[in-house]
Amino acid sequence: MDDLPFDPGRERYVNLATWRKNGAEVRTPVWIAGCNGDYYVFSEGKAGKVKRIRANGRARIAACDLRGNVKSEWIDATARIVTDPREIEAMYAAFAKKYGWQMAVGNFLARLSGRFHKRAIIGIHLA
Repeated sequence: MDDLPFDPGRERYVNLATWRKNGAEVRTPVWIAGCNGDYYVFSEGKAGKVKRIRANGRARIAACDLRGNVKSEWIDATARIVTDPREIEAMYAAFAKKYGWQMAVGNFLARLSGRFHKRAIIGIHLA
C-alpha cells in the first residue's frame, strides 16, 4: 500500500469512476471492502455503474466523503461483475467485518424488500 495515494481498505467511502460508451466519466460514492488482494463494492443489479462495467471494465477509485467529494488522488483499476458464490460469500464477510451493524441492517432491509438477491457484486483490481 506504500505506493498508493490511499489505502482503499481503510476508507469508509470511495468514489468509483466508470465510463459511458460515449467516453463520459460517471462517479459514484460507494462502500468498499478488501478481500484476498482485491476490493469489492455492491450495487443494485440494474444500476448504471453495473451496466457500464459490463460494457467496459475500465474504472478508477479515489477516497471520498459520503457525498462523493474526492479527498485523494485517483487509482486506476479494472472492474468486473463477480458471479462465483465463494468469492461473493468472502466479500460479504469482509463487508460485515468492516461495516458491522450498518451492513447487518442494510442486508436485513434488502432481504425484507426483496432487493438482496438483485444485487450485483463488483470486483475491483487495482492497476
